Amino acid sequence: MTETATALTSTTSVAVGGSPVDGVLATATIVLSLVLAGWALVAAVRNRPPDRVQLAGLAVLELALLALAVVALVALGGGERPGEPGAFFGYLVTLVCLPPLAWVLARMEPTRWGSAIVCAICVVTPVVVVRLQQTWEVVGG
Repeated sequence: MTETATALTSTTSVAVGGSPVDGVLATATIVLSLVLAGWALVAAVRNRPPDRVQLAGLAVLELALLALAVVALVALGGGERPGEPGAFFGYLVTLVCLPPLAWVLARMEPTRWGSAIVCAICVVTPVVVVRLQQTWEVVGG
C-alpha cells in the first residue's frame, strides 16, 4: 500500500512540476493542429485544393511550434534536461519542420490531394507534440 501511495505522489509531482513542453502552449498547438486538420479534411472531401485559410493556419501553427521550441531551449539553457535527449531533439526538429513541409507539398499539389497532405501532417503534429512531452522526464526525480 505504501509503494502505491509513493508512486501516486511521484506521478503527481511530475505532473505538477511538469516539463517546459507541457501546458497551455502545447495544448494550443495540438488543438490548432486538429482544427486545421478538420478544415483540410473537409476541403479534401469537397474536392478542393488547399486554400488561403489552410496555408495561413499552417503559418500560425508554425509560429506556435517555434514558440514551443524556444520554451524548450530556454529550459535547456536554464539547466533542465530531457530524460531522452537524442529522441527529444529529434522530435523537436521534426516538429518545427512539419508545417513548412506541409505548405511546400500543398503548394506543389494544387488539387484535393494538397488538402489531404495538409490534413495528414496536421494529424501527425499532435502525436509528435505528445512524444516530445513524453521524452522529457524529471531526471533524478
